Parts: sequence; structure tokens; C-alpha cells
Amino acid sequence: MTPRPDIPAPAMIRENINDLIAFAAVAEERSFTRAAARLNVSQSALSHTIKALEQRLGLRLLTRTTRSVAPTMEGEDLLATLNPCFERIESRLQALNERGGEPTGTVRIAAVEYAIDSLLWPKLSPMLKKHPSVNVELVMEYEYTDLAQSRCDAGVRFGDQVAEGMIARRIGPDERMICVGAPAYLDAAGVPGEPGDLAGHNCINLRLSNHGALYAWEFEDPEGRDVRVKVTGQATFNTISAVLRAAIDGNGLACVPERMAAPHLEAGRLRACLEDFCPAFPGFHIYYPSRQRPSSAFEAVLEALLERD
Repeated sequence: MTPRPDIPAPAMIRENINDLIAFAAVAEERSFTRAAARLNVSQSALSHTIKALEQRLGLRLLTRTTRSVAPTMEGEDLLATLNPCFERIESRLQALNERGGEPTGTVRIAAVEYAIDSLLWPKLSPMLKKHPSVNVELVMEYEYTDLAQSRCDAGVRFGDQVAEGMIARRIGPDERMICVGAPAYLDAAGVPGEPGDLAGHNCINLRLSNHGALYAWEFEDPEGRDVRVKVTGQATFNTISAVLRAAIDGNGLACVPERMAAPHLEAGRLRACLEDFCPAFPGFHIYYPSRQRPSSAFEAVLEALLERD
């Protein structure tokens, strides 16, 4: 590539690096909106940057439609070259920063809303105040997360849901999903005696992602066999806090974490049912690739999460 005569070589290099970082963000996010937020720039400025890069290279790097953005073949080839280079640079800068002894860096963790609210944030908030150079991004996700694809350093799931090949460390107590309803609803509709009775009830559904399936309520019969029940009802939400709120408001039965429902059970806003069919299971674990070299920031996060109250 011949340098433009009006730009000194060092400035040309810096310009290209910044533009390549911008291109990589758009290609990975498949969205100018998300990439602009990630880079903290405006969409119009980002679009101008990509167009200028394509003009200098004489190549179309991205295919744009009204609904999506995707790398072209040339863009995929460039991205495959850039990512390893950026990772090496980031790793080297991180190693240099860590020589000072103070943890530094950003850690992205994917987890369900309940884990973020009840476990991760209460433990990470004090750690962030102690280590001002550590940044944490918590990504709410109900489906199993491909850490590499989502650019997350770790995920948090119940212990029996962690994929093979991952390092998994327990960070929370055993959990139990229980069936609950407002006293007024149960007085009017009756209390179910077994999971099969849920077919006659107005149940509040949880959608596992924006385009995913509905959560099948999980029980265990007296012989210890798993029982999954697909329920129906008027209300469906994609966050568990909204499901709990609807149950408190008397809109039907809900299946929620027992620890989450506990304050409302104690206060009489909710009553539990089907408790004999609700087994305990391994609590939340943090998982991450075994090949991952933990950064100082990740080690600070891990230490905070593993700390027993």
C-alpha cells in the first residue's frame, strides 16, 4: 500500500490501526449500533471511518443491508488476521501493566439475571471499589454462552449445566426452584397437589431468550425421576424478576429460585406449593476455558466470587 503523500508515515500507521479496530468491532458485533456503543463513538463517525478504510484499501469489507451487517470474504480474511494480532498486543500490554502489582483490565461475564442480582454484583461491587483499575461487564444471558463468540472471559451457570472442557468453580450454595403463587390466587384457583395439576392453572412463563423456547418447569417424582412440565398462561416474560412480580400481583403461579422468593414468602405475599416435588441441585459455578491464562483482573474477580460470606 502506497502511503498518501499528505500524511506522514507514522500518522498513516496510527490512522490505519484505529480504523482496523473500528472495522473489527463492526465485523464482530454485526451491527454499527452495537459497535459504536462498544467504541464509544457515534454511528455516523463509525460509518465514515469504515468507508474511508474501504476506499484506501480499494476493497469492500462489509456487506450492509437494512437489517444486518456482515463481513465480505475479504473482510473475513482481514478479521482472521487482525484478531490474533490484537489479542497478542492486548496480552502484552496487560502483562506490562501487571508488573505494577495492581490488578488491571476488563472482565466480561455472562450469567442469568438471578445470578447477577443475587450473587455476582453483591460480591463484585466491593472488589471494584478496592481495585479501581479493574472493569467488569456483566452480560445477562439465559442460553448457554459460547465464551469465544460472545467475547466473554467466563460464564456463570448452575453446576450441572457447565459444559465439558471448562474449569468450573463453585461460587454459590445449592439452589432450588419452587412453585409459588399469591395467597389470593391460590385461594381462588386451588393449590396444585402434583405437577400434572398445573395444566389447570394460569402459569407465568419465562422465555429463555428473545427468540428461544419457554422454560419447562422442573420437578422430581417420589421415585426420584425428573419431571418437566410445559405450562401455559396469560403472561410471558424474558426476565425472572418480572415473573416473580407477576406472581406477587396475583396473575398466576410461577417457578422461581427459592432464595429469590424467600423474602416474599416470609412476608406473606407468596405461598409455596408442590414443595415435595422441588429438588435441590448444584448452585452457581463460574466456568472458563482451561487454556485461558488468567489476567490479574480475572484473578481479582475470581477471588471475590470464591470468597465465602
